[in-house]
Amino acid sequence: MKYRKLGRTDLQVSALCLGSMTWGEQNTEQEGFAQIDCARASGVNFIDTAEMYPVPPRSTTYGATETIIGNYFRQRKNRPEWIVASKIAGPGNGIDYIRDGKPRHNRAHIMRAVDASLRRLQTDWIDLYQLHWPERPTNYFGQLGYQHRDADFTPLEETLEALAEQVSAGKIRHIGLSNETPWGMMRFLQLAESREWPRMVSIQNPYNLLNRTFEVGLAEVAMREDCGLLAYSPMAFGMLSGKYANGARPANARISLFSRFSRYTNPQAEAACERYVTLAREHNLDPAQMALAFVTAQPFVTSNIIGATSLEQLASNLASSELQLSAELLQSIEGIHRQQPNPAP
Repeated sequence: MKYRKLGRTDLQVSALCLGSMTWGEQNTEQEGFAQIDCARASGVNFIDTAEMYPVPPRSTTYGATETIIGNYFRQRKNRPEWIVASKIAGPGNGIDYIRDGKPRHNRAHIMRAVDASLRRLQTDWIDLYQLHWPERPTNYFGQLGYQHRDADFTPLEETLEALAEQVSAGKIRHIGLSNETPWGMMRFLQLAESREWPRMVSIQNPYNLLNRTFEVGLAEVAMREDCGLLAYSPMAFGMLSGKYANGARPANARISLFSRFSRYTNPQAEAACERYVTLAREHNLDPAQMALAFVTAQPFVTSNIIGATSLEQLASNLASSELQLSAELLQSIEGIHRQQPNPAP
């Protein structure tokens, strides 16, 4: 397993990060424990979660994933071995049960959210605390173009100052963004520099063979500002594994179970996905491993967030860290991308 510096911090995180959003929904606590043990045995030291998890979000499962991770730390007594990332939810997204249905990124809500996550995680500190999505209306969660709308939202200055207070209190070590835009990313970095507040060390956005929009605008910021990508959905909800080919819907698979996950199932995405899967097999590669290896190899990626519902899937995903894609294969990938760019932003 390779390790990479998290922003300008002294933390070295594994190139693969263990995602956890199925624990408490598609996976039991014991299955979550087994996944964490499996990942650790492969050298993973980085785990990502959120107050909102598991997904799909429901009031009856709110906070369950953090609770599972906290129970793991209590049982294994190995919290210092892990770099833990969590997130505070923003408004909207169909959530009407977090902080009275009106979650904000203001001081009061950040304090409440951090304290609640610390209790569930059974830890004294969170290594990386992220804003799960912007409070302001902007283009994220599949919205490619920006359409301006006037709306009331917490000033970014207040958000960053509140996060700085949590860093000073020792409750969180570093801060990051998620589902953010180039404007938001640069604005937070500028505020940190001008006010001498903690700077963002990472950005967690979607990135995969079907959605490379991060390369437009955000990739340059990530590299020049040492604020690398924590790539989520690197297999496009499993589409790039090939298991959904020809309209197949395997039992208990995410897209089969939840109609909410339609981001990568439009006709254009399915057509491009078929070409990537075919390409992998022509090179005698597992399609899922090829998709993951492509993401991990990008110079603006700090860590690639992998998720699985079975240990077999997880072991295969972990093995992708050893895969080096040939120049010929990468050229073929670019050829498909040029013909069908970003079919599922």
